[in-house]
Amino acid sequence: MLENLFGSRTRVKLLKLFLLSEGRFFVREIARLTGEELNSVRRELKNLVEFGLVKEVSAEVGRAAKDESKKFYEADVNFVLYDELKNLFLKTRLLVERLFIKNAKRLGHVKLLVLSGFFVNDLDAKTDLLIAGQINKRALAGFINKISHEFNQPIRYTTMTSTEFNYRHKITDKFLFEVLEGRKIVVIDNLEK
Repeated sequence: MLENLFGSRTRVKLLKLFLLSEGRFFVREIARLTGEELNSVRRELKNLVEFGLVKEVSAEVGRAAKDESKKFYEADVNFVLYDELKNLFLKTRLLVERLFIKNAKRLGHVKLLVLSGFFVNDLDAKTDLLIAGQINKRALAGFINKISHEFNQPIRYTTMTSTEFNYRHKITDKFLFEVLEGRKIVVIDNLEK
């Protein structure tokens, strides 16, 4: 049964899309979002529909008339393993913590690194990543692009110098307060208090 679930790279990308994103998608949209070939997407969609994790649905109300003839697909939340699989894919986000620790030196002199938003499943968070220190913005942008591609999700990030962070913390900056008081994972904290 597990071989049917994790049999290919395309299938894993589709699972990430359906389990980490909510909504309905049509075939070409799925191919664009995952970066996979249309035929591979069709084949894996067929497998996931037969498996029962994904279901075909009719066009959403309010979509353009041209969309009404398209087949849409969404995760079947009543699938027996849906919650377990979703939790498994949510936990893979936490592996990013190790990636950041491993790549922190390449990113510059990182004094504070906080994961929030997408990484802790907080849809209301203002940012997904907060970094303070002397940051190599080019290396950071490349790393964020890699992670965004891996999760098929744009990663919102905020950078600031240590001085700016300390000042904003001292004046109880609303944005910073919300990030620090919200759900988060502190990966690096080397700031002097």
